[in-house]
Amino acid sequence: MRISYRWVIVAAGALMTCVALGAMFSLAIFLEPIALDTDWSRAGISSAMTLNFLVMGLGGFAWGAIYDRYGARIVVMIGAVLLGLALVLASRTGSLLVFQITYGVLVGLAASAFFAPMIALTTAWFDKNRSLAVSLVSAGMGVAPMTISPFARWLISAYDWRTAMFVIGVAAWALLVPAALLVRQPPKPAANDAASDLAAGDTGMSVPQALRSPQFIVLALTFFACCAAHSGPIFHMVSYAMLCGIAPMAAVSIYSIEGLAGLGGRLLYGVLADRLGVKPVLITGLAIQSVVIAAYLAVSELGQFYTLAVIFGATYGGVMPLYAVLAREYFGQRILGTVFGAVTMLSSIGMAFGPLAGGMVFDAYASYSWLFIGSALVGLGAVAVAIAFPRLPRRELQPA
Repeated sequence: MRISYRWVIVAAGALMTCVALGAMFSLAIFLEPIALDTDWSRAGISSAMTLNFLVMGLGGFAWGAIYDRYGARIVVMIGAVLLGLALVLASRTGSLLVFQITYGVLVGLAASAFFAPMIALTTAWFDKNRSLAVSLVSAGMGVAPMTISPFARWLISAYDWRTAMFVIGVAAWALLVPAALLVRQPPKPAANDAASDLAAGDTGMSVPQALRSPQFIVLALTFFACCAAHSGPIFHMVSYAMLCGIAPMAAVSIYSIEGLAGLGGRLLYGVLADRLGVKPVLITGLAIQSVVIAAYLAVSELGQFYTLAVIFGATYGGVMPLYAVLAREYFGQRILGTVFGAVTMLSSIGMAFGPLAGGMVFDAYASYSWLFIGSALVGLGAVAVAIAFPRLPRRELQPA
């Protein structure tokens, strides 16, 4: 029962990240229909995604601290109820400001209730194959473009964007509330296993010590730069492809292929990290990400977009779960929710730059070229910072 239920946790976590992050990122699909229907600027609509990431960052830190104190179930249940409510309210608004508040603030707060707590919970359930398990939970984000995004596009084509967003909100309630009921904390270790568990997983750091440590600073900066690099290209990919002459549904399929590749990338990078170590796999992935972002400047045909989408999706999807594994190795399980929530907060700030920057670039130049150039350079910065990762501190930071 104990061995098998950990995979129930993985499945529930994957479903939650799929629905929550898929609903949030589906704004990329809604961008064009909303702009045409309301005459709101692309930058104004895109700023809702910027708010998503900013609020998601702050929320991830708060939800992580609540997880450390009360466990995961109460956190994800609140997030499930709030996410559906936010989408339903956003679908009814007639004001850009109200849309930015409901979609940008409330959806971001709700989505942040799933990622950091469920990742932290998964690391607590697994001693072996931890990178793979975390990657599988994170794989829900990769499934989202293959499920939520095409579903949203179909609903928009069949009805309108308001009906589509309303239906997705109701579906979020139907899927997430039952999944939250499956969430439980892992069994406490037996008394004779407690000492070995402490030695293996607890560095003895307090939260303030952890947040001031070199390990946290490098981890946070790398995660920040990584997300700042890929968020703009991900969010504006559909619009960029349409600008290059790709049909709307075909453009959405590029987004879906990125998600499918991300699913495979998470599995591949998770297995490689378990075998080769997290740091070299992460650095390699970050370098590939930068090159592929720059390569988008040279494509214009659907087949070329598909090729890069496979590489790009596998790479950014593969590296994302590795930060949680590093956080677990550096800081142990006891304060992981708070620490990883803080790391996620800074990564979300990085994610916030891309959508807004892309919208501003397009509004100013009617082109996305400078978005891809800037994103590639930021990605190279992430590689440089990642090389500075300290060695794992578990041995020397054990209590005397």
